[in-house]
Amino acid sequence: MSALSRMTGSEARLFLREPVGAFFALAFPAILILVLGNAIPAFSEPSADLDGELPINLYLPVVLALAIGTVTMTSLLGVLATYRERGVLRRLATTPVKPSALITAQLGVNVAALLIGSALMMLTAVLAFGSRGPENWPALLVAYLLGAAAMTGVALLIAALAPNSRASAGIGTLVYFPMLFFAGVWTPGPMMPEGARQVADFTPLGAASQAMQAAWSGDWPQPLHLAVTAAYAAVTCALAVRLFRWQ
Repeated sequence: MSALSRMTGSEARLFLREPVGAFFALAFPAILILVLGNAIPAFSEPSADLDGELPINLYLPVVLALAIGTVTMTSLLGVLATYRERGVLRRLATTPVKPSALITAQLGVNVAALLIGSALMMLTAVLAFGSRGPENWPALLVAYLLGAAAMTGVALLIAALAPNSRASAGIGTLVYFPMLFFAGVWTPGPMMPEGARQVADFTPLGAASQAMQAAWSGDWPQPLHLAVTAAYAAVTCALAVRLFRWQ
């Protein structure tokens, strides 16, 4: 445990020394909310069409999905691919510290960054625009954790299969931006074409985003969305463990 603790501390310091990754993981969700709320006044003003609700409240679950996708598909995926290509994992295999400890430490660091970034975003929305929190906290937590687990599994699977960091980055990009679309980052769910909404139901980030939106409004997520995220988490993590190469 002490070796894992030291490894986690070392990976955390390396994470913070990479300003771009740290910015997008920790600060970008909060900054995005500030920009949207100030650049689009209608976002932060009560809407009669929404029974006095702040439109920005409807967008906060989408930003949570954005945070999940950004941390897993850029930070976590990029570090693991780079470590393999540079031989870090191979060298670790010759030491008493197992390569699996590095992955565990990376998961811990990225999950912590994800939680901090999400908390900062929600706090910013409350302080800057008087936003309310979710009406169903337990449901939001379940949807959030399942979404994070599903996207972590996808990232680990890509890292397991990609031959080098360049291929990993390319595959990650091809997955990342469609995931954001289906999560409603650019086109909110009700504004999506019917076909796109049906596809979104079966993507990990799209299902997670819709589940968190339901929880934010006080409902429980649809069983379909919880089942989709849970299935992605189980299948991709199992495949990643089976296929992951240390060299």
